[in-house]
Amino acid sequence: MTIRSASPALAAALLFGASTPLAKLLVGDMSPLLLAGLLYLGSGLGLGLLVLVRRARNAEAANAMRIPARELPWLLGAILFGGVVGPALLMWGLVQTDGATASLLLNVEGVLTAVIAWLVFKENADRHIVLGMLAIVAGGVLLSWEPGGATLSPGALLIVGACLAWAIDNNLTRKVSTNDAMLVACLKGLIAGVCNTGLALALGATLPSLPAIGSSMLVGFLGYGLSLTLFVVGLRTLGTARTGAYFSVAPLFGVVISLALWPQAPSALFWSAAALMALGVWLHIRERHEHPHTHEPLEHAHQHRHDEHHRHQHEFAWDDAEPHVHPHRHEVLTHKHPHYPDIHHRHGHSR
Repeated sequence: MTIRSASPALAAALLFGASTPLAKLLVGDMSPLLLAGLLYLGSGLGLGLLVLVRRARNAEAANAMRIPARELPWLLGAILFGGVVGPALLMWGLVQTDGATASLLLNVEGVLTAVIAWLVFKENADRHIVLGMLAIVAGGVLLSWEPGGATLSPGALLIVGACLAWAIDNNLTRKVSTNDAMLVACLKGLIAGVCNTGLALALGATLPSLPAIGSSMLVGFLGYGLSLTLFVVGLRTLGTARTGAYFSVAPLFGVVISLALWPQAPSALFWSAAALMALGVWLHIRERHEHPHTHEPLEHAHQHRHDEHHRHQHEFAWDDAEPHVHPHRHEVLTHKHPHYPDIHHRHGHSR
């Protein structure tokens, strides 16, 4: 694996990690559930505008920006678990749980994402990937640890439930990651934003000032919308477990940005956490998975170049521009090369 392959997932983690300290600066006393709704709405509306611009600029590519009907249940399931169930469980859990415990428990998401990917969807994982995941999660635990501050409460189960919902969301989103990443992220943001905002208002939340709303939606566009778009690209190119592991580095980026906004000397726990997360990323990047494998027939649409997996003819006029987007079919192909569980290598393993 290369840094270039990992860069979308790491960039997604950076943007999402930055959203936490930025939101702290902007939102004041806003209801947590309303904040979640506005962040998602900002994500969906911002990406929606970009999608419309892209469709207007490239009419041919617009035809590929459609999610097949057979994949809609996966997308709706991802939105239900990740955009509605997850935030609701987290908000209810936070009411009954102290901040230190909540921060520690949120590290469970990466583990559950990987476990579901490995056990349910049979995604391949070798020793380097497992050890890298453990190092990143251990770093997350150290980063959020407050000695003497973490205690269990009934709300802890709700937070673990939120992590499970987001882990399911991550794995279901992988099933639609062959589609346009921005469109997938846009739909998730719009639907989740409407649901969360509506639920918050129904529970008695009041809208803040217009500047606060605008600032929250801008943070949502950057930290949720663009981040989720890059996360979907990561799912497409790396698979669920590896993308989830890289995304688990987000709290480290958040702390670094917080230190820049509120300067203070980093603690020994911070440096230990940073070292563990760096070790985990390094273990993932040095992975080399290679064996003879067979590609089954597959039809989908995504941005691609005419590499060894895309040697097809075009049924339309083409000006040799690459990368480009259009529906295309993969025929049966058997070969051997280094790979990981991207959208073209979701095959089983005999060992």
